[in-house]
Amino acid sequence: MVKWFFSLFNRDFGGLHEAAFLLGVSAIFSQILALFRDRLFASTFGTGTTLDIYYASFRIPDLIYVIIASLVAATVLIPFLIDRFASHSHEDVRHFLNSVLTMFLGLLLGASLLAFILLPYVADTLVPGFSEKELSSFILLSRILLIQPIFLGLSNLLGAVTQAFRRFFLYALAPILYNVGIIIGILFFYEPFGIAGLGYGVILGAFLHLIVQIPFVADRNLIPIPTSRPNMGDIKNVFMLSLPRTVTLSANNVIVIILTALASLLGSGSIAVFNLSYNLQAVPLAVIGMSYSVAAFPTLVKLFAEGNKEHFVRYIVVAAKHIIFWSLPALSLFIVLRAQIVRVILGAGAFTWTDTRLTAASLALFSFSVVAQGLILLFVRGYYAAGNTKKPLMANLSASIVTILLAFVFLRWFERFPAFTNFFEVLFRVSDVAGTKILMLPLAFSLGSLLNMTILWQFFKRDFKEHYISVRKSVFTALAGALIIGTVSFYLLRFFDDFFNINTFTGIFMQGFLSGIGGIISGMVFFEFIKDKEYMVFKKIFVDKFFTRKKSLY
Repeated sequence: MVKWFFSLFNRDFGGLHEAAFLLGVSAIFSQILALFRDRLFASTFGTGTTLDIYYASFRIPDLIYVIIASLVAATVLIPFLIDRFASHSHEDVRHFLNSVLTMFLGLLLGASLLAFILLPYVADTLVPGFSEKELSSFILLSRILLIQPIFLGLSNLLGAVTQAFRRFFLYALAPILYNVGIIIGILFFYEPFGIAGLGYGVILGAFLHLIVQIPFVADRNLIPIPTSRPNMGDIKNVFMLSLPRTVTLSANNVIVIILTALASLLGSGSIAVFNLSYNLQAVPLAVIGMSYSVAAFPTLVKLFAEGNKEHFVRYIVVAAKHIIFWSLPALSLFIVLRAQIVRVILGAGAFTWTDTRLTAASLALFSFSVVAQGLILLFVRGYYAAGNTKKPLMANLSASIVTILLAFVFLRWFERFPAFTNFFEVLFRVSDVAGTKILMLPLAFSLGSLLNMTILWQFFKRDFKEHYISVRKSVFTALAGALIIGTVSFYLLRFFDDFFNINTFTGIFMQGFLSGIGGIISGMVFFEFIKDKEYMVFKKIFVDKFFTRKKSLY
């Protein structure tokens, strides 16, 4: 078993589904740790000011990470690396990595130093609802977290090498170790160091995220080091390719910064509710959308570079079908079982039933865009693989502007129009809960994500029209299965309500678990009956393909 485990470090996962399955399984373990992490946060602090400060403190470090570390992202570097592995010497590859590292460290250290100095002057703008004491803690923790982009950026640089060699296990292991570090911070660093200890846990996690990549890259003699003579041509090429991606991701981060600022004005715990529910909806996104998009990217780069457009498009279509097939049922389960999911995962200690209901409603609103977010990840990587960064930029900027506008509009409507307010409070059964105004932020986020996906879908349909119908058929099939799963789960919830005491952990867990299992089984029966292609592919991989050496392109 130990030998088998370590063999995964050097295994080449070439097939799309094999690699996606590995990444999906690893993402499940990572998300289990992430959920345990959030449960520790919720049970220890509840939806109060401590978690508000913690989540808000990521905003500036994350923005720096997005702006600078995007220069060393896998989606940017893998095309360069694959080209150089094929047509250049090993020394040329090393010099390329050295040049990129030199550019990255120079920009990152400069940006981090500037942010460290300016944080006290911009803090009250970033979180206008914080008190003076909360602002002081926010500045302290934000400054500590400025170390995180350095470790994660270096990890991205090495991760581009491991992914170019299709060593996806290393990529999949890194976020697991990242969450381990954060959990250590909660359990061991918070008590002696206070809120700064939570930051130390994050830094430890980022460091672990980095070091897991080192052995493989060192074995290939590709560990980059700063150079006094970087190749400015290489830097310019990387910069020009990454610029649209940087703007795209920065727009996403700006959205989160603005939504966080708005949440800080909505009362204590609002930022925590927003982030905890966002983290929960990110579970299917990480397991499904991210797994398929990451697994597909190196092959997409190679196919496009070889001029094999037919297989390039087919690869995207296959990945899109499977993202849709898995994400729609996940969406239905998250909406129907939202209260059970939140209560089981977060409902302990300081996390009250009121917190549960508000977070569950926010989770449902986020969940409406799970499919859209997964497809966005895929289409963006597809266009990046083709060297087209303008269309993802256009789609994202348009959607970002709309998201911000919708957030302001919905918050204003929530204040001025009782019918609008009552609709959402009654729909999600939170009429007697304070702080429901926060629900307008995940609503705006989801609608913006749906718009982003729609624009990219239209681009894709126009560019690759001949394959659109097969994707549309998958949508209808997956939607039918999702409706069956959701309906069965809903009625089983009502049925088991008479058998379990839902005021206890065991009772609400059993109610949600059995209802979800029943819904999933009904979906499996449906997909088996119609011989759904995506379901049959997964069934075959699960039974006899994943741990074999046999590979396939799809």
